[in-house]
Amino acid sequence: MEKKYQDFSMQEAMRLAQSDAGQQLLRLLQSGHGDAARSAMENAQNGNIAQAQKALQAFLSDPQAQALLRQLQEGQHG
Repeated sequence: MEKKYQDFSMQEAMRLAQSDAGQQLLRLLQSGHGDAARSAMENAQNGNIAQAQKALQAFLSDPQAQALLRQLQEGQHG
């Protein structure tokens, strides 16, 4: 069964953020997409998930970001 957004725990988030791929992803996000990240966080905190996703769309389409996201996803299932 696929996990839903609500099932994602803070413990899982911290584990992913501390992984090598997570650290690389954060650096990539901060280096070139800082404004988008801030906008996405503000929107997410206000419950505007669709707007948060839209703010990160350019970042998420970056090939390097996609590769790192795949590494994180494989790490969860591996």
